[in-house]
Amino acid sequence: MRLPLIPHPTSSSAGLTLEVEARRVRRVLSLEYVLAGPVERVWQPEAAARVRTDELWRATCFEAFVRTEADGYVEYNLSPSGAWAAYRFDGYRQGMRPFDMAAPFIVTRRAPGLFVLTADLALPTGATGATGLTAVIQRMDGTVGYWALRHSSDKPDFHHPDTFALELK
Repeated sequence: MRLPLIPHPTSSSAGLTLEVEARRVRRVLSLEYVLAGPVERVWQPEAAARVRTDELWRATCFEAFVRTEADGYVEYNLSPSGAWAAYRFDGYRQGMRPFDMAAPFIVTRRAPGLFVLTADLALPTGATGATGLTAVIQRMDGTVGYWALRHSSDKPDFHHPDTFALELK
């Protein structure tokens, strides 16, 4: 089942829709983000090697947040370029450090009016089912939209515990 992501109230959808399908099998999280509408107006980086890269969230980036035991979580950033990042947190925006994992499997597909990013991610030991699915969509004019299953405040904040709105078993 695909779940709709919604733009933050301070963001414009600009005619776009964004849905994501998430499946968990043991210690692998499989995601498929489907962006539809005038996708030619979305900024996408050039294809690159699958390398760990910081600050991907500053531009078009698809993300997942997975709760771990004791209020910690892991953040995954997936760029359409193939670059990626993963960080472990001890608590809400606390104790950030790289999450060591093999490079995720990332594939993108494009068609008129459609962009799809598929990824398989290694889950950490102790991952619970609480998951937040989000995206940062930058348009060619430089404006940025923040998308999530649920928004928790008047400012976009994907780290907020209330955004972990999906329970995956």
